[in-house]
Amino acid sequence: MKLKMKRIFTLVVLAVAMAMTGQAQGVKFGVKGGLNITNMTFSKEVYSSDNQTGFYVGPALKISLPAGFGVDIAALYDQRSAEVDMDDATAAPANDQGLTTVSSLNTYDIKQKSIQIPVNVRYNIGIGGSAGIYLAVGPQFGFPVGDKVYNTSVGEYRLNDANLSINFGAGVYLLKHLEVGFTYNLAAGKSGEFTGYKDIDTHNNAWQIGAAVYF
Repeated sequence: MKLKMKRIFTLVVLAVAMAMTGQAQGVKFGVKGGLNITNMTFSKEVYSSDNQTGFYVGPALKISLPAGFGVDIAALYDQRSAEVDMDDATAAPANDQGLTTVSSLNTYDIKQKSIQIPVNVRYNIGIGGSAGIYLAVGPQFGFPVGDKVYNTSVGEYRLNDANLSINFGAGVYLLKHLEVGFTYNLAAGKSGEFTGYKDIDTHNNAWQIGAAVYF
């Protein structure tokens, strides 16, 4: 999985580099940040989860191409959390690996911290000379940082070394420097594995609401 992810990431970066050198009309650097509203789910009925809020922030690069198209790339520190209820399990005590009891002995707050690298293809629709709307879609590559293992009373939950997701976004841009938008980040595979529960297919989707400033 990790080797395959690196190959995909390398190919995407090479494609973007070719676009930059061949047809780029303008390159802008900036910073973006916002909120993650996460829906972390598990496919076994013993688990359920509620929406939780996290955040993301980091540097960004926007490349303008002909005919209204473009590419944006970022390197984001991303934190997502989910309140996971284990209805039929007895909770283990909190430990130094990030597993924390929340409101009852059957509830945990699992926080996932990662570096996320979105590579989105954009289409910009101008409204006047200094404003417009944009649509965006593209892959996002995630690499966990910090805690990767969470011990629970029903097994060990271990994050994958790398994850792939797909972004679907839209928003508005103003004065050629400010953008405000939303994105649905759809997991393309498992976020991790439960030891002893191979039939649990984990995934971690999120709505993202944020802004970017380009210089």
